[in-house]
Amino acid sequence: MLLTLLKAFLVGGLLCAAGQILIDYTKLTPARILTAFVVSGVILSGLGLYQPLVDFAGAGATVPLTGFGHLLAKGVREALQEDGLLGVLTGGLTAASGGITAALAAGLTAAVCFRKRAKQ
Repeated sequence: MLLTLLKAFLVGGLLCAAGQILIDYTKLTPARILTAFVVSGVILSGLGLYQPLVDFAGAGATVPLTGFGHLLAKGVREALQEDGLLGVLTGGLTAASGGITAALAAGLTAAVCFRKRAKQ
């Protein structure tokens, strides 16, 4: 179990460190970096390169934004096999609906619990 946790920590930490390096040393906005990570996950999943990383690191590869892109691509691939061309439109959102719902619920909860303040 300790080895599994270590692998997840190292892979997740490397992905997050890459994002921090992009924030610190480029002029990319956080929104563009976020989008780049999700698209990278989709591309790596489409090429079959991300699943071995998921198998190796578990949550260290599925929790970061690249994992979200991998989940979208995996959902589209599975829905395409089951539903045909309609699966291209529905598969990604169906696969990621639990995570999207949790993010929306957490955002709503935070908005209700905390007051908005002006930036200083």
